[in-house]
Amino acid sequence: MAYYRDFAYVYDKLMASDIDYAKYAEYIRDIFSRCGISPELICDLACGTGNMTVELHRLGYDMIGVDISEDMLNVARSKTDNSVLFLNQNITSVDLFGTADAFTSCIDGINYILSPKSLFDMLKKIKTCFLSPGGIIIFDISSRYKLQNIIGNNTFIHNNRDVFYTWQNRYIKSKNISDMYLNFFVENSGGYKRFEERHLQRAYSEDEIKKIANAAGFETADAYDYLTFDNPNAKSERIVFVLR
Repeated sequence: MAYYRDFAYVYDKLMASDIDYAKYAEYIRDIFSRCGISPELICDLACGTGNMTVELHRLGYDMIGVDISEDMLNVARSKTDNSVLFLNQNITSVDLFGTADAFTSCIDGINYILSPKSLFDMLKKIKTCFLSPGGIIIFDISSRYKLQNIIGNNTFIHNNRDVFYTWQNRYIKSKNISDMYLNFFVENSGGYKRFEERHLQRAYSEDEIKKIANAAGFETADAYDYLTFDNPNAKSERIVFVLR
């Protein structure tokens, strides 16, 4: 399934009011400090249009961004002066030239890994082949509560002068899958261009992620409510994991 083609070029406009990337980057830096590490090279998985990659680079880290969408990477590359390496790869088969001191994946990248086995294989490969000794992995997920109850079977509509879209959702409880259908109308040369995308995300539980991480060789798998160091609660919509 192809994600983020035409959508890539309106993604930042739609996400601008939802995510404070600078604040999130500072939170990641706080996690590094809390873990007692000072990474030099970070690999940002499912980096998308590079918002987090660029913010972490501004904080002084050398960055590699990895994403399956060439269109998203085209947008990401336009934000840098070639000081960040962007790789067009599926994160489940990431292949670096060497090791990185830390890996990150922000804003649902892990939810797009629909198979727990594929998540295990990815984490095991990173731990074995590409993570420097003492390195950590930081990622977030949209929680099962959010995908099942907030997004659920609801339809959302976004309407402004430049972009109109409908977002229809179906939650498949037997598979813990959120099936999302987006229908866009984007202003283009005095008219509107229509395109559509279908996105599937897996609703992982906190325990499921921790068990997969431990099986992949990580001794510690901490979980936090988004942008805090509090434990997740039953209604946490985004959960951040730190694997060591």
